[in-house]
Amino acid sequence: MPDYVDLVDLIVKRLVTKPEAVKVTEERSDSGVILISIRVDAEDIGRVIGKKGSTINSIRHVAKAASIKSGEKVDVDVEED
Repeated sequence: MPDYVDLVDLIVKRLVTKPEAVKVTEERSDSGVILISIRVDAEDIGRVIGKKGSTINSIRHVAKAASIKSGEKVDVDVEED
């Protein structure tokens, strides 16, 4: 089973200006969906989301591609403080 937290953490830390503020957590629902939550410094939230959501959508695609072999459903969200 892939470690989605490490995968998303690696990608996001390379995008932001304050990588020490990045926090990626994983939560599993009863229905089997894995929710990956990303928290970054307020200054970097635009970098993670990207124009029209293109960057966060790309991160979601990478996480979903990593989950295909194991058959898991993964969702990635950015949370604001």
